[in-house]
Amino acid sequence: MNINGKQKKILYYVFAALMSAMIFVSTYFLKIPIPTPAGQTMLKVSNILVLLGGMLFGGIFGGLAAGIGNGLYDLLDPVYIASAPLTFAKFFIMGLVCGLISNSGGAKGLSMKRNAVGAVCGGVTYWLLYITESVVKLMIAGSAFAPALTACVPKMVTSGINQTIAVIGSLLLVIPLNKALKNYLPKFAKE
Repeated sequence: MNINGKQKKILYYVFAALMSAMIFVSTYFLKIPIPTPAGQTMLKVSNILVLLGGMLFGGIFGGLAAGIGNGLYDLLDPVYIASAPLTFAKFFIMGLVCGLISNSGGAKGLSMKRNAVGAVCGGVTYWLLYITESVVKLMIAGSAFAPALTACVPKMVTSGINQTIAVIGSLLLVIPLNKALKNYLPKFAKE
């Protein structure tokens, strides 16, 4: 199968759209909402797909898939609708960081060491952005820093659990999925 540059770009868009849809659906159906003093949060498995998108398709396309999928979820949930633009940005950055590291040095998501570092860095980046956003929102609403930070502890724990699950899950799935891509699209996976 010989794939030219234009076809490869179209395939990346198709895979990003499919990954966005899978992220949206998994967030919509596979979550446990948790009310906290700093606002609702949730345990979810969709972050596995966010990191996988970065590892398999690179930073830009993985980040777009992550941002679009999670941003669409926020747009359709009244609890999160106001934060949809920030959600898009946070998840785009998470996928971007993971993808840039996983695919650096020509690794193309095939190096478990780079994948592990990329997944951890992407997860930590998202965690920091999420907690910072939560604390800042409370401070804008009139809270002092220390009480705002304390109110965000449940979000810190929940997001930490989400990121741990995401790192482990994505690392377990990336090699078999990368091999499947190579089997079906040999030229696509090598370029």
